[in-house]
Amino acid sequence: MSHEKRPSLGSGKDSICGNRFLPLSFRKNLGLAHWKLNLRVFLALGLWALVGLPTRADWPEFRGPWGDGHVSAPGDTRPIGLPLHWSETNNLKWKTEIPYRGWSTPVVLGSQVWLTTAREDGHDFFAIGVDAETGGIRFNEKVFHSDNPEPLGNGASMNCYATPSPVIELGRVYVHFGSFGTACLDTRTGQALWKREDLRCRHYRGSSSSLVLFDNLIILTMDGADLQYLVALDKQTGKTVWKTDRSVAWNDENVPGQMAREGDQRKAHSTPLLVTADGKPQLLSAGAKAAYGYDPRTGRELWRVQYPDYSVAPRPLFDHGLAFIITGFDKHELWAVKTDGQGDVTDTHVVWKLTTNVGRYSSPLLVDGLIYTITEEGAVTCLEAATGNVVWKERIGGRYAASPVYADGRLYFFSQQGITTVLKPGRAFESLAANSLADGFMASPAAAGKAFFLRTKTHLYRVEAAQ
Repeated sequence: MSHEKRPSLGSGKDSICGNRFLPLSFRKNLGLAHWKLNLRVFLALGLWALVGLPTRADWPEFRGPWGDGHVSAPGDTRPIGLPLHWSETNNLKWKTEIPYRGWSTPVVLGSQVWLTTAREDGHDFFAIGVDAETGGIRFNEKVFHSDNPEPLGNGASMNCYATPSPVIELGRVYVHFGSFGTACLDTRTGQALWKREDLRCRHYRGSSSSLVLFDNLIILTMDGADLQYLVALDKQTGKTVWKTDRSVAWNDENVPGQMAREGDQRKAHSTPLLVTADGKPQLLSAGAKAAYGYDPRTGRELWRVQYPDYSVAPRPLFDHGLAFIITGFDKHELWAVKTDGQGDVTDTHVVWKLTTNVGRYSSPLLVDGLIYTITEEGAVTCLEAATGNVVWKERIGGRYAASPVYADGRLYFFSQQGITTVLKPGRAFESLAANSLADGFMASPAAAGKAFFLRTKTHLYRVEAAQ
């Protein structure tokens, strides 16, 4: 029944999460974040090995609880029960119209789903809270207003004014609209606990980089045409804790003081990824002309690798000491980079490069030592993470901007035409299903419990197999 109303990794060993840094609900607030049982219950049950693990019902940030598109924890092979098939009339629990326009991923915690949206002219910016059980809109809060937003220009075909995804934890949701503002809202009331509107850069064709939560910090990526930096805010107060400028030399001023193409080749759209490298937390961040490893506590740059590309959008991946980075919009190559270097490691730490059939918008997936990347035109490439050797290539049709997810032994790819193609991972191409919803996908999906929360260009869906 539907009712319409007005989204295993390689076996790393650096942490209990499998060679990955413990994201979001792994972060020193065990009694606060994503627990339905308190710590005393865990102690009584002797479940020390599970302390810090998020509940299976959470999708707290862009690309999920691990930041890599995996629904389950690394090594967790228990079936979830997410649907293989759906349509506008099959396995659809509810469908809710979302006002205005937004490409942000929904975030899910318990009975709440939050997402952002904005007027198409960029004057008003909203946070929307939806009841996960009924699909009813519980909050529709105007968070920011701009009198003179810069037009998206030719970026309007792929971007909008509400593309960065929120982050949610118990009692708080953090929303971000690039230089238009960042805010923390109380999820019980919808009211702002703090706001920042003074973090400037010229996004030129709109912002896309999503928020990252680390311990007590909310980390923002501001890769504009004029200014390029990362900044960490105290999540309780919104005050700046550290700020780090990108260090790469641009070498793009044909006339002194005048950037080529209005600084277009200095901007980027990627979201950083938190990992554990050599036993220490590291923030992997892909920008224009270079990718970086940072200390997330201080913002100190640890290493960088340089390339000629810009406007990178996909989020990095990480496994077995390698960062997997798509370099940008123009050449859009996939590089494997060792993360144990210092300074400029371009000539010493690049292990391999894939130079063709790499996606410029969708983030890649890594499952059991194989990476899957999809181009805007729907060409999927499977390659070995250790060597970069291509295993197979197939075209599945459609056009793609949303990032895929992995769950229940399946790869889910979401097209701009509204088709979700489901593939079986492995060394041979195998298609399992193709599902259709109206309006198409720009936003990446979320999953919680046995349900997908899918945002099309106009609606939010809860897709779940009938019980």
